[in-house]
Amino acid sequence: MCCPLALWQPTRTFTDQDSENMSETLDNFRSETREWLEANCPKKMRNLSFHWEDAHLIYSRPEAKVWLDAMASKGWVAPAWPAEYGGGGLDSERALILNQEMKRIKATPPSSGMGLTMIGPTLLEYGTEEQKQRHIPQICDGSIRWCQGYSEPGAGSDLAAVQTRAVTDGDHFIINGQKIWTSGGQHADWMFAIVRTDTNAPKHDGISFVLFDMHQKGVTVRPIGLISGSSPFCETFLDDVIARRDDLVGELNKGWTVAKRLLQFERSGIGGLSGANKKKTKEKQLNTLAEVAKQYTGETAGKISDKGAREKVLAHSMLEKAFQLTAQRVRQENQSGKTPGATTSIFKLVGANLARNATELKSELMGFDGLGWEGEGFSKTELETTRNWLNSRAVTIYGGTNEVQMNIISKRVLGLPE
Repeated sequence: MCCPLALWQPTRTFTDQDSENMSETLDNFRSETREWLEANCPKKMRNLSFHWEDAHLIYSRPEAKVWLDAMASKGWVAPAWPAEYGGGGLDSERALILNQEMKRIKATPPSSGMGLTMIGPTLLEYGTEEQKQRHIPQICDGSIRWCQGYSEPGAGSDLAAVQTRAVTDGDHFIINGQKIWTSGGQHADWMFAIVRTDTNAPKHDGISFVLFDMHQKGVTVRPIGLISGSSPFCETFLDDVIARRDDLVGELNKGWTVAKRLLQFERSGIGGLSGANKKKTKEKQLNTLAEVAKQYTGETAGKISDKGAREKVLAHSMLEKAFQLTAQRVRQENQSGKTPGATTSIFKLVGANLARNATELKSELMGFDGLGWEGEGFSKTELETTRNWLNSRAVTIYGGTNEVQMNIISKRVLGLPE
């Protein structure tokens, strides 16, 4: 009989040499990444600033296609996703280095949208192997754009009250109904949607999560004009639209679980949690606020001379920095690397309020110059400030209103009674 101690092997100790080797390996990766980015990122895809509403214009440029193809060939459109689906397969350290090196040359992300931030992560968690193989590579190479079919005229904050029907017909679903606030619907190729498949079940049951092609008969998309002058949102009408049965994500009538998880991915992006390791664009906003305050309220010895303006910019800057550090800490403490659950509502709530307050403060610092809509008396920056201020009101609504987030926080995070 073998002595149990003979089977025991001492645990390997992590040495200083291991640390040095790892550091050297990461340094080599940084050097190679920097060299590759310098050689492959077109000059016209650097130092670009644009609102997400205009993404389709930026990504329609010839140089954008060159940049997308180059990054897709490396798997770096989705660098941390599995390589077998077209991702880069990078660990967190290398993904961070890639992000830092892209920031260094001010490279525009090669692709953006709900494929990368919402449905892609959801399929990686809930999709079948066939669904992953069929859909995720097209997200990774940027060839397919996605939109979200959640809200309806009678089901916004009460999302589980959706009435869009999906009836089983052999290997397909036949879908009829209406969706609203379909961001980017006029540019999308596919939609992920929640539909009612059992009208007799309680409203949180009887909901299924399906995917379907937007380029088919029966799909009608109408942009909604907003007060800001742009039309990022649409209303979408579905008349006998077909979805494949094998594009049902999760179980039939159990789509509410999948839908909630996707919302957590969405809210982590809106709140800034998904980019916690990045050098935040909000830092640029803080610098802009200080510069605006100096320009419009006065500057003395390189500082904001107006005491009231100085205190407001300082208070906002401190809140922004605290938020950024908190998000970074949560990411570092989350060893699984997955997006957290209900706590994403905290980041969505705080992040949305900070984004809205930043644009409001900028307009306030400009005084009457920050209220211009058109005319030669206003600069381009002043006109953009007005539109950004109006646009920012939507941040506290889409992805779940502030009120919805506070309800989730009270119930799911704090455990308060119903």
